[in-house]
Amino acid sequence: MKKLINSPDTVLVDALTGLAAAHPELAVDLEARVVLRAGGPQPGKVAVISGGGSGHEPLHVGFVGPGMLSAACPGEVFTSPVPDQLLAAARAAHGGAGVVFVVKNYTGDVLNFEIAGELAAEQGIEVRTVLVNDDVAVEDSTYTAGRRGTGATVVVEKVTGALAERGASAAEVASIGERANAASRSFAVALGAATVPAAGKPGFDLPADMIEVGVGIHGEPGRRREPIRPAHELVAEVVDTVLADHPLTTGDQAIVLVNGMGATPLIELYVVYGEVAARLAERGIRIVRNLVGNFVTSLDMAGFSLTVTKADPELLELWDAPVSTPALHRP
Repeated sequence: MKKLINSPDTVLVDALTGLAAAHPELAVDLEARVVLRAGGPQPGKVAVISGGGSGHEPLHVGFVGPGMLSAACPGEVFTSPVPDQLLAAARAAHGGAGVVFVVKNYTGDVLNFEIAGELAAEQGIEVRTVLVNDDVAVEDSTYTAGRRGTGATVVVEKVTGALAERGASAAEVASIGERANAASRSFAVALGAATVPAAGKPGFDLPADMIEVGVGIHGEPGRRREPIRPAHELVAEVVDTVLADHPLTTGDQAIVLVNGMGATPLIELYVVYGEVAARLAERGIRIVRNLVGNFVTSLDMAGFSLTVTKADPELLELWDAPVSTPALHRP
């Protein structure tokens, strides 16, 4: 294993220390392991809070800032944040208007966010939850009951954060998040496995000429393994799989995320995006907004994921709203 770390035991704290040094606009609580906006809670504004295992950066800590998250809770690598951590974030970010949790559908995340929500409610904090379950690859997985939460998390965090900035209620913020999730579908392909620092070796064995189709963001098995194919063939299958499960029809508009899993060069992601755009155009679906790059990674996994969100005027307006975070900035 070759990694730029001091020790597998200190990866998270060392990374948060670096995040704090690089971004003084954030308040990083190393003891509680919570990342917040500097300056404290905003009175009268709903706090949007997310979190999950580390190793998926910039998700979630890279999306803390005006127009997006109020706080993020990173767990250990590929491990859910604990309830006390989530409660600390809710208390620190609560400005009196309630909290909306954005939770990817993994068993540990769902349970720990639920416990934290109950503890927060006992302290007089209104909590609502948006569950992200956009992955169409498998119905149940190693970590989940039901579909996994993946790339649509970025869309949900963006639109909920934008609506919260406008002074909407917790119910309204949660509702737009649920709508964005329902409008989104995702699918991922791995060309190579991720290496968790504590394990010191790849999470699964994938021969050099094989790919994992429908992989999860922790390296969970997908639908099948098969030999590597040219990008245009592979992307065609991915797009067709997503659209087979998506309420998109000719004439619809879409927000598209072509996401790197951590070790895929940008030149290859643009190859993928070009194929996605061509395939959607053949179906009469127009891409009106896009992101290409690393947004929901899996440490050093090679591969990509595709997220397609059916756009409507309100979602587009919130997507276009100003945002200023370490990983996403739009004036």
